[in-house]
Amino acid sequence: MLTIGIDIGGTKIAGGVVTEDGELLSPRRTATPENSAGIEDAVAAMVADLRAEHEVGAVGVAAAGFIDRGRAVVTYAANLAWRNEPLKERLEKRLELPVIVENDANAAGWAEYRFGAGRGVKDLMMLTIGTGIGGAVIVNGELFRGGFGAAAELGHMRFQRDGLMCGCGQRGCVEQYASGRALQRVAGELADAGGIGGGLAAARAAEGSLEGATISRLVLEGDPGALEALRAVSAALGEACGTFSAAFDPAVFVIGGGVSQLGEVLLAPMREAYHQYLPAHGNRPGGDFTIAQLVNDAGVIGVADLAREGSE
Repeated sequence: MLTIGIDIGGTKIAGGVVTEDGELLSPRRTATPENSAGIEDAVAAMVADLRAEHEVGAVGVAAAGFIDRGRAVVTYAANLAWRNEPLKERLEKRLELPVIVENDANAAGWAEYRFGAGRGVKDLMMLTIGTGIGGAVIVNGELFRGGFGAAAELGHMRFQRDGLMCGCGQRGCVEQYASGRALQRVAGELADAGGIGGGLAAARAAEGSLEGATISRLVLEGDPGALEALRAVSAALGEACGTFSAAFDPAVFVIGGGVSQLGEVLLAPMREAYHQYLPAHGNRPGGDFTIAQLVNDAGVIGVADLAREGSE
């Protein structure tokens, strides 16, 4: 059975038809409207467009935020300003198809487990490293969603007591030290300090700011300051993964999101810190680290597959 996957992001909505083997057909992209009614209209229009080309049996919708255990209500989505949004009910009335709603990181993690870097592994953890950190946990081949559907918010695990303020309202969350935003902050601090941050300072002066793409370029060029910033962020993430292993014991950590394009340059210091902070290191096995394979299509593919699973 073919199903449709829709991934609602802060700036764009991606969609497509997905086969049982995880192949993405007829990919679509459109800008994300500024209000919930506009988003609903855009999703409905994309689904109608895809149904004109393919016969489908269900629709999956992924969104950044907390989704209730029934995969029906977006209880909280900061970037989309949704609060207790009954998205499943609204879309099913319009589409006359079964709909499930899932967290975008969960959808991406499921896609990597089924069709990507996690194939053949029953227990894995995915971390999507973008502006913030999204997470997904697969336990014995099942997506771990928790008692209320809001599990695996790994970016909001406490990393440092009384640390930096986070958008979730708490202090010291992992994503304040190990995300794309954290990389920009550390790079800016090195630029301010001079020394090895000279290349960062020059790039900032030339471009007006230090964006993630600029830092990534400098990393790949071997700039000492950019590499130091990346090492600091990678080490923080590896340290956090050591703690995650104490709770979930994944066999594989799959790293996705924009920063993952740096590949082994990102993973090497992450592995080193992970083994340093893994409880009982040397007396127990630890997880492997790998880069996600499905990249920007993971959310669409994963949520479409979950919709298929839920409709069977």
